[in-house]
Amino acid sequence: MSIFHGTVGFYRQFRPDIPETVADVLDGAVPAGSPRRLLDIGTGVGLVVEALRGRFDDIIAIDPDPEMLTAAENALRPRLPDDAQLRLEETTAEEFTPPAGWQADLVTICRTFHWLDKARVLNQLDAQVSRDGAVAIFADKSFWVAHHDWEMEVRAVIQDFLGEQRRAGDGTFHEQRRPDIQVLRNSPFSQVEECIVPVHRTWTATSILGYLHSTTFAEPELFGDRLHEFDNAVRAALARCSDTDTFIEENEFVIHLGWRDRA
Repeated sequence: MSIFHGTVGFYRQFRPDIPETVADVLDGAVPAGSPRRLLDIGTGVGLVVEALRGRFDDIIAIDPDPEMLTAAENALRPRLPDDAQLRLEETTAEEFTPPAGWQADLVTICRTFHWLDKARVLNQLDAQVSRDGAVAIFADKSFWVAHHDWEMEVRAVIQDFLGEQRRAGDGTFHEQRRPDIQVLRNSPFSQVEECIVPVHRTWTATSILGYLHSTTFAEPELFGDRLHEFDNAVRAALARCSDTDTFIEENEFVIHLGWRDRA
């Protein structure tokens, strides 16, 4: 069972979209042309594919969670251009095999690289990416990495209910020792560029709770019969930070783009 089991409704409604400025960076990483092929690893409910719609016309999006893929299918299929081809596959990055002769021009790995066998996946992608293609690894910061007062209040409530360590479903989350950029530099895609895109967001207590319940560290199943109590505790903590139910977040997407040696 996926560690995101039971979060899909919250994920689709409350996870922040991929900003157009991030989509522009991804679009500019690879040459134009047709067919222009995209492989989205860990697609979830399809937020990256949605952000890049109209920019790629042959898309494979993979995820091991069938509930996520169903949500992606329902959200994406009606909105794609008529000439775009979309295939959704229930598989992990480690087990994925593309159709014969199919190579991606761009591979996107958004908010999910930490769940993968990083070196193995990047080595496999060497055969799955076109000669001039690129791999993009990118993410914004979660509420757990708190620096706003209200985020720290929320994290304190989570820790009060679930313990000090960050949860990841039934287990705990272990920070990666090697930075993503170093892993990428040690892969076949060793020519690396970093791009940082600032993001400004406004939240309410309801959207914050919805986001929390889309994560592996505060998914509803973790709280059992104390879920209602947890939600009320978060709302009370947030009320101490704002009397207008308005919470400003300054975040950023860190994008690492990797290409093969083009010398």
